[in-house]
Amino acid sequence: MKLFRSTAVVLALTTGLMALPAQAAEVVNAPQNASGDPMYTVEAPKAFSMIGDLLIARPLLIGATVIGAGAFLVSLPFTALGGNVGEAGKALVVEPGKAAFVRCLGCTGDGYQN
Repeated sequence: MKLFRSTAVVLALTTGLMALPAQAAEVVNAPQNASGDPMYTVEAPKAFSMIGDLLIARPLLIGATVIGAGAFLVSLPFTALGGNVGEAGKALVVEPGKAAFVRCLGCTGDGYQN
């Protein structure tokens, strides 16, 4: 079992490190719109970005949302006394939930701007 865990960790780290040049090339070759206005920039992620987002990032973000909701409930009495319930809820639940459920598959932006 120990061999399996160490092999899985090495495989995950190697895969992550091998994806860095591809991610850097994608950022350098990002498409620009004709007007130059960032409001009209459309993200067009590659297939490997979508697959990685679907299989790795989304489950982790959903887990972070669930764990953040639990932490928010545990810290609720203290944040209510401090008067920052809204800020704690936004940081612990809304932001990971927004990244998990509102963002398009493979995109880096949040989706809705308003």
